[in-house]
Amino acid sequence: MNKIDTIQKLKEEKLVAVIRGKDFEEVDRIVDAVYEGGIHLMEITFTIPHADQVIAKIKDKNKEKTDMVVGAGTVLDIVSARLAILAGADFVVCPHFDPEISKLCNLYQIPCFPGAVTVKEITEALKYGADIVKLFPGELYGPKAIKAFHGPLPQAQFMPTGGVSAENLTDWLDQGAVAVGLGGSLTKGAKTNDFDQVTNEARKLVEIVRNYSS
Repeated sequence: MNKIDTIQKLKEEKLVAVIRGKDFEEVDRIVDAVYEGGIHLMEITFTIPHADQVIAKIKDKNKEKTDMVVGAGTVLDIVSARLAILAGADFVVCPHFDPEISKLCNLYQIPCFPGAVTVKEITEALKYGADIVKLFPGELYGPKAIKAFHGPLPQAQFMPTGGVSAENLTDWLDQGAVAVGLGGSLTKGAKTNDFDQVTNEARKLVEIVRNYSS
C-alpha cells in the first residue's frame, strides 16, 4: 500500500490499534482479535523485543488480508525507523518529533506520524512533511486541545493517542481528530487471555465510527 492510500485508509477508518506484547505469539493473538473485530490498522510498538522481526512476521502471516495495514509505533530513533521500513512497515509513529526520522520516512515515502504537544513542535513537524501529528499523551490535554491548536494551525491534522476509549471517542472526533490510536482500552483483555473481550471492544469502536460517519 502506497503512502497516499495508507493515509486515506487511516482517515476513513479512523481507528489504529496500538499493540504491545512480550513476544510475537502474544502480538499475533492480539492482532487476530483486533482484526476480527473490524479494526484493520495495526501499530506494532518498538517496546516489543525484536519489534522489526515481529512486524515482518505479522506482515507475512497476513499477506492475504489486503485490507490490513501494519505500521511501527514508539519509534524513538532513526535506527529503529530504518529497521521498521526494512521490515515492511506501512507507517511509522513516534511519541516525539525527530527531523531525521521524518526525512528518512519521506525519502522512502512512508507516512510518519510524529508526536507533538506545542505549537512550536507541531509547526516543526509540519515543516518536515508530517501529514498527521500524533497528539500524545492525549489524556493530558483532552479533546479540546485539538480545537485550540486549530486556532493558529488550522491546516494541522491530529491523531490523539493515550486515554482514547469508546467512552470519549466521539468527543475526539467532534473536536477534529482525523483518527485515534487505541492501546490499553482496546487490548486490556489480552492481559488475562480474554481475546474475545479484545474483539468485542474493537467491534464497539468500529460501530461508533460507523454511526458517527453515517
